[in-house]
Amino acid sequence: MNAEIVAVGSEMLTPERVDTNSLYLTAELNNLGVEVVSKYVVGDHLELLASAVRLALSRSELVILSGGLGPTEDDLTRDAVAAALDRKLVYHPEIAEALEQRFARLNRKMAEVNKRQAFVIDGATILPNDRGTAPGQWVEESGAVVILLPGPPHEIKAMFERQCLPRLTRLVPQQVIRTLELRVAGMGESDLDQLIAPVYKKYQNPATTILAGAGDIQIHFRARCDTQAEADALLCEVSGPIEVLLGDRIYSRTSESIEAVVGKLLLERNATLTVAESCTGGLLGERLTSVPGSSEYFLGGFITYSNALKTELLGVPLEMLAEHGAVSKPVAEAMAEGARRRAHSTYALSITGIAGPGGATEEKPVGTTYVGLANANGTEVLHRQVLGDRARIRMFASQLALDFLRRKLSSTKV
Repeated sequence: MNAEIVAVGSEMLTPERVDTNSLYLTAELNNLGVEVVSKYVVGDHLELLASAVRLALSRSELVILSGGLGPTEDDLTRDAVAAALDRKLVYHPEIAEALEQRFARLNRKMAEVNKRQAFVIDGATILPNDRGTAPGQWVEESGAVVILLPGPPHEIKAMFERQCLPRLTRLVPQQVIRTLELRVAGMGESDLDQLIAPVYKKYQNPATTILAGAGDIQIHFRARCDTQAEADALLCEVSGPIEVLLGDRIYSRTSESIEAVVGKLLLERNATLTVAESCTGGLLGERLTSVPGSSEYFLGGFITYSNALKTELLGVPLEMLAEHGAVSKPVAEAMAEGARRRAHSTYALSITGIAGPGGATEEKPVGTTYVGLANANGTEVLHRQVLGDRARIRMFASQLALDFLRRKLSSTKV
């Protein structure tokens, strides 16, 4: 069974509001084996909303709308769905009476406009709402189901769990959706796809999706089968050859971030880490400390944005800065060694680069990045030319540093 979700409300089309209801509904539907094939937001416009419902019903067996069930004139979900199904709205006095009693218990007089919430699509099942004033509705239409749910998250969750899940469990064919995620670093999206496409293109099930970020790629596999065992076997069949092709570029098979993976490796080796940052301005340290328990291995960092602080805090020689510039292999090396020496840590990472948009030269264009990694055995420096704007370059640099350390730790015995 396929489903589509429609978030209703013009406020959802502004930059201040985020549709979190669809995320919750998607998770619950996937647990039932229902695939959500489309999500969209429609403003408070009767014809647009009715058109969206008709389109969704032409493609999917389940359509869920959230929001637009309030008492005001711009709450149009009931009217739009009724129009899309060519049904009438029927006034239910018992709903209005229950609403009046609810207001009375709060020592308030119900406004006349609240009676709009007592209109129900002809033939619909009323879904009680014990957390708000807007009842939901369950409508069956030519083998499909349309569900109208309130917008407030605490209302929609309670109603869906109590009123909808039991009905859907009886209705939905027995099916399992299983997912697997591989996270990859140190590889471009096009290079990765060229390498693994010959494998995943052989399969429509599981479906494969590739999501790329700054130096980070996620490969999602979704299998739909009758049983969990069948789904797991299918995921293994597809992902196995891909894992062989990608090798140690895969840093996680459990959705963990690379900073969490690095943290576990440091803990396993009873090792500590210090960072020295220039162009990333603390981003690397922030990522490391976003992991709970990072104080067990992360000692701290030095944000040495100026040459003066590189010299004063990390001991980078003035002569070196004058000869090679702050963005250079020797300076990245000296920064890592200075940070390790000052903090007495097992490892130290340094980042220096040109994040832009200014500060570049012909020899060192925007995106020039050096990452240093120091430990007791010496210091290594990685040089990369990163494309993108300032935010992407800074994020890519921090990802590059974390992956550099991950590979070093993975090659080191516990």
